[in-house]
Amino acid sequence: MTVIRTRSQDRILNLLKTIKKGISAQDIYVELRNSNQGMGLATVYRSLEALKLEGMVQMRNLANGEALYSLTQQDKHHLTCLQCGTSIQINQCPVHNLEDQLETNHKFKIFYHTLEFFGLCSQCQSL
Repeated sequence: MTVIRTRSQDRILNLLKTIKKGISAQDIYVELRNSNQGMGLATVYRSLEALKLEGMVQMRNLANGEALYSLTQQDKHHLTCLQCGTSIQINQCPVHNLEDQLETNHKFKIFYHTLEFFGLCSQCQSL
């Protein structure tokens, strides 16, 4: 299946390739505007949604409700402090086998998954 992308979607993908970390839609909007590739904020959100449905972009919601977007490359797992917002990436994946089973059993194409544990970091525990 050939996917035809808009110029806006291509610009966002190119930006995400250079950023290498999660970035908010608002920050994508600012980065594109600063590089003279500006587009409306609504267009940024529409493009991100289309790319997400295509499996090219993944979204992660932080504890404060902010959504961060990045290229879909690998599954992400984090320990996130509810008090200070610190987020520590963890590399183990305890659910990878479950993902394979779910794809097979439900004939469901999984693009990525996230696993997030919420609590208090060591610094916030000592306050």
